[in-house]
Formats: sequence, structure tokens, C-alpha cells
Amino acid sequence: MIEATRPLALVTGESSGIGAELARELARDGYDLVLTARSVAPLRALADQLEAHGASSAVIPADLGQPGGVPELVKAVEAGGREIEVLINNAGLGAIGRFDQMEPQRIGDMLQVNIVALTELTRLLLPGMVARRRGKVLLVASTASFQPGPRMAVYFATKAYVLSFGEALAYELRGSGVTVTVLCPGATATNFFKTAGANDIALRPTMSAAEVARIGYRALKAGRRVAVAGLLNRVLAVGGRLAPHSLTLPATNALMSRR
Repeated sequence: MIEATRPLALVTGESSGIGAELARELARDGYDLVLTARSVAPLRALADQLEAHGASSAVIPADLGQPGGVPELVKAVEAGGREIEVLINNAGLGAIGRFDQMEPQRIGDMLQVNIVALTELTRLLLPGMVARRRGKVLLVASTASFQPGPRMAVYFATKAYVLSFGEALAYELRGSGVTVTVLCPGATATNFFKTAGANDIALRPTMSAAEVARIGYRALKAGRRVAVAGLLNRVLAVGGRLAPHSLTLPATNALMSRR
């Protein structure tokens, strides 16, 4: 694994986009990394780039979309003999379409990655942090957390779970030395829309992954409970929480409808 010269952070998810930029933030701030995703080659390329910041990185292939993927990942991490000081739960899946017409397998994959794996990984690593009385957890949610999402019903619902889960954990862990932060990006320039099959929806990315990662990492270091990336997104998030669903549902549906 990695020699214990710097604190260690675990980042889940793609080797590009917000996850990669968060890894760069951590590397610049003095952390070594454990990088995990299904594809190894892109992660190794990212690990090579992080060496420029003095970071050593271990690449562990893992499919968090499969039951048993999280325990196997944690076992591989523990085999290295080092403690995770920061957990970045960034892995996530999306899909667009009417719920009754969506492939059941895709729905299951979203639930597994966005909810089950995130919860399981947090549960397995959190007790060690609490015992050491130090540690930080970042859960990557979305501005979708704040309102229902027609045509992306399951994705929006899973992100609402992440926000609720993270805020509750942050409250439970007050005074423990461990903080939990939920990062809520809006539309971001990553591969998410392509993967979700949403290339031609009206919604378009407005922030870069690097911008979102900087905001999220600052919030993580400060121990903030929730960070919504971008002023416009903060306004939309507040509106999503306060406005009647009779107003927000048609607006969201219009954004998600194909041209």
C-alpha cells in the first residue's frame, strides 16, 4: 500500500470530474490517496498526476454497484495497515426517463451505488474515526436533493436521502471530533449527463468540476454540514425547500424534458 508519511484519504468514484478534482485538492493539502472505481487505468493516470503534489496513491478496483463491493474495498484498505482520515463518498449514478419505462436493473444500480454503498462505506469507516476522535466525511449529493425530479425520480430521491443522512450524522457526531459535510453541486461539466443519457435535456452545466471541488473541500475543512456550490444553486436549493411542489414539479419537468 502506501508508507505512512502523510494522512490518508479515500475517494470513491470516477477518475475524472468532481472526484478527481477533490483528489487533487487533498493531494495539494498534504494527503496521500486511496482511489477506487471500476476502471483501473484512468485511476492510475490520475495517481501519476497526483505525484506532482507529493502524494502517494493506492489504486483499488471496486464495483460499488455490486453487493459485497464495499466490504471487499474496506478489507483491501485495511490490509495496507493505515487509517482513513478523510472519506470522500463521491461515487454516484443517474438516469433519465419515466420511472415506469426505466430498466429495473438501472434503478437497482442507482439505489445500490447512491444509497446502499454510500451508507455501508460510511458505517464501516466511521467507528474508527470516532474512536480516534478525528476524521472528516464528505458525501456528494446534489441540488436535486432539495426537490422532487420528474423524469429523474429515482436519482433525485437518492440524493435527497444523501442530504438527509448526512445532516443527521453531522448532528449525531457533534463533539466527537468527526465532521460530516454534504456537498450539493448543481449542473457541473462532467461525464454525468452523458452517462445518465441526458445529453439533450434543456439543463446545461454551469460550473466546472474544479470549482465545485474547491467549494466542497473548503466546506469539508471548515466542518460545515451542507455546502451548495454556486450562488444560483443556493437560491434554487432554498426555493426547492420552501416553494410548494405544485410550482417546482412543473419547472423541474420542463428542464428535464427533451427538446
